[in-house]
Amino acid sequence: MNILVCDDEKEIVDAIEIYLKNEGYQIYKAYDGQQALEVLEQHPIQLIIMDVMMPRLDGIRATLKIRETQNIPVIMLSAKSEDTDKIMGLNIGADDYVTKPFNPLELIARVKSQLRRYTKLGSVQAKENVFQTGELVVDDERKEVTVDGEPVRMTPVEYKILLLLIRNAGRVYSIEQIYEKVWNEPAYSPENTVAVHIRRIREKIEINPKEPKYLKVVWGIGYKIEKI
Repeated sequence: MNILVCDDEKEIVDAIEIYLKNEGYQIYKAYDGQQALEVLEQHPIQLIIMDVMMPRLDGIRATLKIRETQNIPVIMLSAKSEDTDKIMGLNIGADDYVTKPFNPLELIARVKSQLRRYTKLGSVQAKENVFQTGELVVDDERKEVTVDGEPVRMTPVEYKILLLLIRNAGRVYSIEQIYEKVWNEPAYSPENTVAVHIRRIREKIEINPKEPKYLKVVWGIGYKIEKI
């Protein structure tokens, strides 16, 4: 699995790299938040260790940016031990918090714990082409959809719509955008066409399609897959 370590202190990054490589992880390194975002664009990353105080783009703002599009685990790293600093990190989307100086064994344990949670104890491999929110999983390599571990059969169009939305969980797509991206043609009065497929997808992935957990309507705008 790939782990991104981001800290402006090179010695700390190198030390963490040694510990995690001994555990079999592939390490990518960055020395400020902007570099971390660039690494994320270029490589599939399953976990991030992010320092709070850094030049150019600090860990708080970098994590906020990451959370706009990705739900991978983030462990915040900081020399500060005040509760307010910890609470801020957790509130903006971090999954865990480690205070410097830290025990390497504790950091490794926290990394393993977050990776177990992220991969659901091995039921979903952390891969670039597997998308998950709650218990809804889309494996684009196998073209498979599961809910609560149970396979769900989709038509090709239903699958394309679901994949578009879950790959961008939290983002709202208008009916026109969905039509143009899935059908690859200009949208002329696509409301009924898209609405029919949305209804069928809900019937397959929701326990109660009338009160959907995953596929939500944003009235007057469009549809989205909820981040859970």
